[in-house]
Amino acid sequence: MELLGSLVIAFSMYSRIPMPQVRWTRERMGHVMCFFPLVGLVMGVLLYGFEKAVRALGLGPLFYCAGGTVLPLLVTGGIHMDGFIDVSDARASFGEREKKLEILKDPHTGAFAVIRTGVYLLLYMAVFSEFPREKLPVMGAVYILTRAMSGLSVVAFPKARKDGTAASFSAGAKKGTVAGAMAGYIGAVFLFLAGYGGWKAGIAVGAAAAALYGWYYRVAVKEFGGMTGDLAGWFLQTGELVLMAAAAAAARI
Repeated sequence: MELLGSLVIAFSMYSRIPMPQVRWTRERMGHVMCFFPLVGLVMGVLLYGFEKAVRALGLGPLFYCAGGTVLPLLVTGGIHMDGFIDVSDARASFGEREKKLEILKDPHTGAFAVIRTGVYLLLYMAVFSEFPREKLPVMGAVYILTRAMSGLSVVAFPKARKDGTAASFSAGAKKGTVAGAMAGYIGAVFLFLAGYGGWKAGIAVGAAAAALYGWYYRVAVKEFGGMTGDLAGWFLQTGELVLMAAAAAAARI
């Protein structure tokens, strides 16, 4: 029952999918991150159903691509995009570490964040339009992978603040269990990619994921002194775009 409670909390925090109310006990919070990637699995199922509905209704490619771009934001409520926007603002300042951390806490949104978000959504829609419909389950795997990698960073990366959201989650998490669970998700994703998407997809997504994760660590540590909840969201959104592009490219080679 405790693990079921952790599952409910994970979906309550990281999605807009209706969930029953449960107590947020210390034990349940310790395993929340273990269920975070399952939000990506549900997103993949919803995307697959959306594509089938579009095909059945005879709707056009523009509606399909726009819907595929918006669907992740509708499911998550934009919680990770909020991190992308905040980090975009902070990095665009080119300020010192402390200034960037202050910008992350600022509730206002700057012009550069708006511009970068608009560019991101256009790129996402463009890449999505090139993604083969018959390979849509690969997108579900990407949703799972980015969340597993983001969750792993919460327990593995140094923290920029001692009192931030990421630090609080890391302190309360069963780190060994969470790290093991995230490694299991990552391994399962690559087995699926190799079996369903083909070896080209596995290599392309794997190489892109490794390079992106190294860059994420460098940005977090060098520019912010460690990771934060906003940085985890920024990485997740960036990862979805980059890994989708890698998988789409592999499918067309």
